[in-house]
Amino acid sequence: MNLYLHCFVQPGFTYPEILIHSVMNYTYLILLVCLIAAPLALSFRKDIYFYTNWRYLFPSILITALPFVWWDLRFTQEGIWSFNPEYLTGISRKGLPLEEWLSFLVIPYSAVYLYEIFKYYCARYEYANPFVIVSLVLIVVFGAMAWVFRARYYTFYVFLFSAVYLCYTIFRNLFKQHLTKFYFTFFAMLFPYLVFSGILTGLKVVEYQPDQILGVKLFSVPVENVVYLFLMILMVTTVYEYLKERKFF
Repeated sequence: MNLYLHCFVQPGFTYPEILIHSVMNYTYLILLVCLIAAPLALSFRKDIYFYTNWRYLFPSILITALPFVWWDLRFTQEGIWSFNPEYLTGISRKGLPLEEWLSFLVIPYSAVYLYEIFKYYCARYEYANPFVIVSLVLIVVFGAMAWVFRARYYTFYVFLFSAVYLCYTIFRNLFKQHLTKFYFTFFAMLFPYLVFSGILTGLKVVEYQPDQILGVKLFSVPVENVVYLFLMILMVTTVYEYLKERKFF
């Protein structure tokens, strides 16, 4: 919105240029709306009745968001990543733009919706033991990556937290019956997430300090972001199932 006003006080700006600058300010917000539009609209369909699980979903999202918000605040303060104001509405809280706050709702909501779709339509497909093996391999890989690249803060923390939480999940052995659908959800979320995150990084809406990441990218998306997505989906689905199975609400 600041850019919009700036265009009026600066000579030489045409109306199309003013309009483009105005739309640019909503880039991140528009991407979030696109990501959640279908899951939200389909939450009321009469097969899975997803809206009936909101009483478990929203507390799960809140609990999951707490460590991610703390993490995001610290890394933004340290300059490990930053946000380009040209693509933001200009509304912020605690140094984080509104859009970043909304991402802690949008991404988990979309993921859990997909998770319930897989539980309903793919109930007969169960590969718990193979996915336990995959998880054990990932624990070792994540742990090794955290150790080897411990000087790179984003790389270190995302691999470390993922290794620790995945290890906790597997050895606690309460989520094994849901492990297949979790992995289905993660793989299904990869494409829309890579498109979403790829636009953000490609346009430099979000920028990362080069010496704090590996530099390995998928469609301009740092590989750390993929592990970040893995951890976020794992956390929200495990908390969600825990609340549902114990009928806390």
